[in-house]
Amino acid sequence: MDRLDVFLASAREMLTSTVDVSQRIPAGYTLNWFERTWLAMFDGRNELLTFTAIAFLMHEAVYFGRYLPFLVCDYIPAARKYKIQEGKEVTSEMKWKCIKKLIFSHFVIEGPLMLAFLPVAQLAGIRTTEMPLPGWQEMAVQIAVFFVLEDLWHYWIHRLFHWGPLYRAVHKVHHEFSAPFGMAAEYAHPLETIIFGQGTVGGPVLYCSFVGSVHAVTMFAWIWLRLFQAIDAHSGYDFPWSLHNFMPFWAGADHHDYHHAAFVNNFSSSFRWWDTIFGTDTKYHAHKARLAKAKADADIDAKKAQ
Repeated sequence: MDRLDVFLASAREMLTSTVDVSQRIPAGYTLNWFERTWLAMFDGRNELLTFTAIAFLMHEAVYFGRYLPFLVCDYIPAARKYKIQEGKEVTSEMKWKCIKKLIFSHFVIEGPLMLAFLPVAQLAGIRTTEMPLPGWQEMAVQIAVFFVLEDLWHYWIHRLFHWGPLYRAVHKVHHEFSAPFGMAAEYAHPLETIIFGQGTVGGPVLYCSFVGSVHAVTMFAWIWLRLFQAIDAHSGYDFPWSLHNFMPFWAGADHHDYHHAAFVNNFSSSFRWWDTIFGTDTKYHAHKARLAKAKADADIDAKKAQ
């Protein structure tokens, strides 16, 4: 049997086999509620298709669900003062254009990638239905590592995408909205979607290869938080409770919005440190200084007028 026959036989088995969860529970181990619920989704079903369905539905629910609060803010006058780029309206035409591209991207690009991920994940050592599930401490450490690895990947790839030929051919699509809104986080060229996506799934795979096993539950939690971060960074709003006000090294919308407005600086995704280390935030800081001075001058003028 040649390699193609082996591959096809393996693919057929992966698509037709079903999960017997009783084989995944250690002898004498008592499942908690979450573990029972997790296993119930796979029991008697095809693992590959079930994993892909969970991944896809979770992605859609989290992505559009996280955007909803920002969408509501667009229609609340009191929220306007938190808008970073004042006077820049997000029109219905912009939203529909974004939705149409996202539907294509999610179903034609990201969906098939999710379907192809499980074989790679299991080869790397990622567990799916094996028990017990990881504790929150283990998950927190791993997710923190994933955030750092993704941010490093994103920084350098993002800088590369701002090289003239690549920017014009690929990254310019994402910059179509100079005043971003949350739903536009994944509005991008298909090649950009694929390459940046490697930074999200690459962290767990590398962790498995060099440190230890990662459970699919941890990976889903990581992707959930990564989506929250990406949508928040593109929201166009900077609230008093925004995370960067409590964690100065966090990027957030205040940091990333300038990148869309000026097309320069601030290439990181989650943290500010790479831009600080490599000096790719100097124009951003100059911009913030000008805004602070203008506000101070306006406050002085207002006091004089009283």
